[in-house]
Amino acid sequence: MTQFDDIRPFNDSEVAAAIARVLDSAELIDGVSRLRFPRLTQALPWLLRPLIKQVLRRQFRQVSSVRQVQEIVAVYLRGMIGKKVDQLTFSGLDHLDRSKRYLFISNHRDIAMDPAFVNWALYLNDFDTVRIAIGDNLLTKPYVSDLMRLNKSFIVNRSASSNREKFKASKHLSSYIHHSINEENSNIWIAQREGRAKDGLDATNSAIVSMLALSRPKSVDFADFVRELHIVPVAISYEWDPCDSAKANELYAFQQQGSYEKQEHEDVASIAAGIAGEKGCVHIAFGEPLNADFDSTDAVAAEIDRQVWGNYVLHPSNLLAYERLHGHLPELPVGAKATAFEPDRFNLQRQELERRLALVPEAQRDIFLGIYANPVVNKLPSTPASGDRGPAAA
Repeated sequence: MTQFDDIRPFNDSEVAAAIARVLDSAELIDGVSRLRFPRLTQALPWLLRPLIKQVLRRQFRQVSSVRQVQEIVAVYLRGMIGKKVDQLTFSGLDHLDRSKRYLFISNHRDIAMDPAFVNWALYLNDFDTVRIAIGDNLLTKPYVSDLMRLNKSFIVNRSASSNREKFKASKHLSSYIHHSINEENSNIWIAQREGRAKDGLDATNSAIVSMLALSRPKSVDFADFVRELHIVPVAISYEWDPCDSAKANELYAFQQQGSYEKQEHEDVASIAAGIAGEKGCVHIAFGEPLNADFDSTDAVAAEIDRQVWGNYVLHPSNLLAYERLHGHLPELPVGAKATAFEPDRFNLQRQELERRLALVPEAQRDIFLGIYANPVVNKLPSTPASGDRGPAAA
């Protein structure tokens, strides 16, 4: 037993039992069937289910370590990228040292794919993979919890009710992150805010930085403690968001009613949609480690924002959505990162944007366009100061 057993990922000794539980989940078998063989699953589900289960049992029969689990996950991730991503590119890893461990703080668009793409970039470039922060609100199904913790996920307690419980959970989490980096030599991934930035206005909530600082000893200067965490901002940019219409619907509900009530297991459905949906081109940009003499959590949040907004690669979908909303293409600052507008691809992008827009209720279309246009706004000189903008949810 350790002080972090309640939130940590599984260790090697727990792998076999967790795999056995996962493979007994009929819902998981159905999910894998739909992902791998969508048409056959509709026509012959009774035939595919036992076959899929047999294949998975054979594949995981000799697995007894987290590393072996991740090697199998890598096979599935490679297959998904080949089918659902047109082009996956990375930048910035040349700034990092493979012998060091980092706290990667990224913008957050997709529950599962954000850390998966960060992990894939690290894996391909011989860096250690990350321990992934996930909210306990995502663990509504036992097999999902087991899968996440098998893949080096640790739990963020969002269900605490009283202020005292929330503070205790935050301090515990802070201690675990610091312990992971400096004592267990493990990389960490965490989002820049609680929940996805559904409106596309990626902004670091300084409360995240405050949480990280809760484990700072009084004898350690704040700037020195920030340096100990080896924080690296990461900008993840998707050409197309598989959950774009669902996000527009949720934002519209907030706009009209001031709240949005999730359906049971809605987050699990979002995970599945994010994995199975078409993503177009994806770019993962790793920033530079935060080594300056920061004097406040707001200063750290502002630097994370500066790097995320600056390194975010705009796709034609972003620029076309901005044009659709404002009637003209933006005048981007010199050096702003954006993919080239090739005439043929430009036309294809416009057609795809219009196709997606037509599926959205008319009252929600400006919100939908804003999801894609707001990363452009983040690069313009008049971008608002960082903070927690918009509703926060998973």
